[in-house]
Amino acid sequence: MIRVEELTKKFDDFVALDAISFDVKKGEIFGLLGPNGAGKSTTLRILSTLAKPTKGTATIGGHDIVKDDTEVRKLIGIVSEKMIMYDRLTARENLWFFGSLFEIPNDVLAQRIDELLDLVQLTKWKNAQVGTFSTGMRQRMNVVRALLNMPRVLFLDEPTLGLDPQSSVEIREFVKKLNRENGTTIIVTTHTMVDADMLCDRIAIIDHGKVVALDTSANLKKLISGGDTTILQLGVANLTVDLLETLRTLSCVQSVSQENSTHIRLLARGEDALDSVIDAVRAKAGKITSIENLQPTLEDVFLHVTGHEVRDSADQKIPLQTRRRFGAPQRRIR
Repeated sequence: MIRVEELTKKFDDFVALDAISFDVKKGEIFGLLGPNGAGKSTTLRILSTLAKPTKGTATIGGHDIVKDDTEVRKLIGIVSEKMIMYDRLTARENLWFFGSLFEIPNDVLAQRIDELLDLVQLTKWKNAQVGTFSTGMRQRMNVVRALLNMPRVLFLDEPTLGLDPQSSVEIREFVKKLNRENGTTIIVTTHTMVDADMLCDRIAIIDHGKVVALDTSANLKKLISGGDTTILQLGVANLTVDLLETLRTLSCVQSVSQENSTHIRLLARGEDALDSVIDAVRAKAGKITSIENLQPTLEDVFLHVTGHEVRDSADQKIPLQTRRRFGAPQRRIR
């Protein structure tokens, strides 16, 4: 359904995308995993015809994104990390407005709006102003807005960003339902490990504009579990800053993170890594209370293939001007 070949995007001397290539199968949920500034959103902007690549090519449904951009737009829907909704319009009015931009016949649009609101369980609030909705409800509205033209390909840019755990679960379940029942091909960008792990059939880890690994979540984790890398959780009764710094200086230790006041998590390499860690703790008079060999996570995989942790970096996008709000604050529906 999607083919990307040597896609490159430069902004003056800054390389946002560095010759990335990947394919997305029809009906697949494909993830682009990486920190902000890695090139995920830039990839989506190019694939959705909102930006042109500096070099390389990409096709969606066999249509070139530059030469056949009009045909590509007929096939896609995009959910930006920014909420694209009008607060003073009702849920139904919002969908009617955006649906009219596609020149969908009125009778077809009316039926489609009812079906989509039912799909996300918002029929009860179809005549309520979107500005009164909770964040999770607004995000569900943001998703169905992109479904009005019944796209074959849906782009989701950080779909659970800023949502509470319950709303995040709702969005993930809805995305899986949409893919399962409609066969929609979906690309998800995220820096949230649980989203990538639970949603995606395959994941491309992207860092500094390059695809550094691409496979299923299970196979990516085998990069660690099948090699000489060990993930340890140590309980140390008298954990100190000095002890943490000592462990970080060990040549076999790739990363150390403090879980709480008495537990640390380490990513270490080598057959003698465990012995080296224990010796270092005891040399600092550390009292080990527990040792556990953990299963790898996608965070561990990212660290393994890039050499650093997934952290949010400064967003490279041009900030939107703060929009003026009119009227008194409205009660938010939960």
